[in-house]
Amino acid sequence: MKVGFALPQFHRQAFEIHRTAHFAREIERAGGAGLWVGDRNLAAVHPRIGYGGHGTAIPAELNPAADPFVLLGVAASATERVVLGTHVLLAPLYPPVQLARALTTIDLISGGRLLPGFGIGWSPEEYEAAGRDFTTRGARLDETLDALEAIWTEDPAAYRGDQLSVPLHHAPLKPARRPRPPFYLGSMSERALRRVARRADGWLPLCTVPGWVDVDGLIRQRATLDRLAREAGRDPADIDTVLRVNIDAGTSSEQVADVIRTVGERTGIDQVMVDSLYSDDGVDQALQRATDILDLVRRG
Repeated sequence: MKVGFALPQFHRQAFEIHRTAHFAREIERAGGAGLWVGDRNLAAVHPRIGYGGHGTAIPAELNPAADPFVLLGVAASATERVVLGTHVLLAPLYPPVQLARALTTIDLISGGRLLPGFGIGWSPEEYEAAGRDFTTRGARLDETLDALEAIWTEDPAAYRGDQLSVPLHHAPLKPARRPRPPFYLGSMSERALRRVARRADGWLPLCTVPGWVDVDGLIRQRATLDRLAREAGRDPADIDTVLRVNIDAGTSSEQVADVIRTVGERTGIDQVMVDSLYSDDGVDQALQRATDILDLVRRG
């Protein structure tokens, strides 16, 4: 099992981002497989839609949020081996040229270790702040992926769609991985899974320990994804999976390791990213948590 960890980006850990390089080096030294960021443009004071698309509240832990691109750039320069992933970037919020430039820079600094995961989010206020239409976010994600494909594989490059356009421009600087870095997509609904099946290189599901661990649900979702992939003329084996594991406050590392082992045994998922933003107050605590989980998973 490959186990990676979220960089210090949110909640109290965000106030120690000056220790990002130290955190990244220590995770790699301890045998972690990846370093990950999420994306939170803002947390509205009076949200119309709550966290994850439910209710009308957003956890206070998401109020402080550091920039994902800067954190990955720091981690890229501080490490040599680990995957550098986004679980997930809200791709429709960004102009595709700027998104491609930032991700290309990180991929080149790291020598081709970027694993970009994208999603559409659930917050209308985040779209409002970025000057985007919340109701067309799915279509804009599709076109953003098309634009990234063009920018990363063509020179000169251009794209024109219904939601966005990129004028013909010189694009000689390409990511290290060819023909492009893989596209991973977060999804839970069948509609979103259909997008994964049609065009993604990987799927990004999630669970929360112990509050929401539905292994049977993961198995059903993966079966649906496999069926949709075959309907789209693709081999399901070509679609990878990375499970996000959020840790509830007060949860022991033993509980987290047990879930990781169970998920691996029952689903075949062999890569997870663990996020301790809700459970650990600072970098030292998060590092201790990470080393404990790695040791427990190895011992089996």
